[in-house]
Amino acid sequence: MTMWVFGYGSLLWHPGFPVARREVATLQGFARSFCMSSIHHRGSEEIPGLVLALDEIQGTHCTGLALAVEAGHEEATLAELRARELISSAYLERDLQVDLASGERVTAVTYVIDPHHVQYCGGLGLEEQAQIIAVAVGGRGPNPEYLFNTAEHLAEIGLRDGDLDWLSDRVRQLSA
Repeated sequence: MTMWVFGYGSLLWHPGFPVARREVATLQGFARSFCMSSIHHRGSEEIPGLVLALDEIQGTHCTGLALAVEAGHEEATLAELRARELISSAYLERDLQVDLASGERVTAVTYVIDPHHVQYCGGLGLEEQAQIIAVAVGGRGPNPEYLFNTAEHLAEIGLRDGDLDWLSDRVRQLSA
């Protein structure tokens, strides 16, 4: 049985595991947004950044990529994903149904935000998000780099995100 992972942020451009197949996929009932304060990868405790997370909101959906893990690498992939995504327990690991563009429905390991975690910050306005992202730096690099890479990779696969495009433009203005 194929192990699938749903990517909607950095997993789009840096999965960190061997991928056998990539396919555009949609997850119902969740919205992609900068609703998680980052104190490790893209910010610090002193100057937190923001990273994308899936916020459970009825009537919404998120389109990203379903990534099929190369056979024989499932256990190592899950261990790597847990080390990366569960660093502060703000994400919850869930096995959720995603609809592939080909019409197939698969179960994918998906990381969603815990809305009760201290790092949850849903509902920030776009300008406030831009102000935070423009200055934050974490263990994996500058917060703007994360934003730009994600927006560019979504555009490359035909999944432009209006909010991420606006944020990219605004953060570039703030950083100029």
